[in-house]
Amino acid sequence: MDTLNLLAIACALAMDAFSVAVISGITLSPLTRRQLFRMSFHFGLFQALMPALGWVAGHAVYEYIQSFDHWVAFGLLGFVGGRMFLGAIRSDKEHKISVDPTRGWDLVILSIATSIDALAVGLSLTAFSSGIFIPAVVIGLFAAVFTLTGMLLGRRIGAMWGRRVEAVGGLILIAIGLRILIEHLWKQ
Repeated sequence: MDTLNLLAIACALAMDAFSVAVISGITLSPLTRRQLFRMSFHFGLFQALMPALGWVAGHAVYEYIQSFDHWVAFGLLGFVGGRMFLGAIRSDKEHKISVDPTRGWDLVILSIATSIDALAVGLSLTAFSSGIFIPAVVIGLFAAVFTLTGMLLGRRIGAMWGRRVEAVGGLILIAIGLRILIEHLWKQ
């Protein structure tokens, strides 16, 4: 695989992570360095591990995963987006703790949801005779940088529009999940 194709793949795979990071940056107030690190590290790590796992698994598993990967991504993004939306529309008395997408299961779920496509890319990379180490590292680094950039951009947007955008952010996560689902169903 040539360098230009690898960079294009890494950029394309990082777009879902970027979108989720923008929403996370909008909803987190204040946005701390620890949150920036956690999300960019985890998104980068999962984006690097998924193609490596796909590459190791080979084509036999691809046929099985391909039939439902879009449903998994939709369900995970819908779950986290729904939690964000419901948390935002509750009154302040009911909304004691805001959802922090950079912690716990929310972070793991978002990391998996944004890297499912990277698993399929790893499976397709088995067709090339080259190894997976360099592509996985490049894909992971792109995802980490795009995530960090997205969170910082989201922080600026959140500061301009205030806390009410958390509901919109949750709906956007659900929409990203729907887009993934529709794209995969449309191809069939």
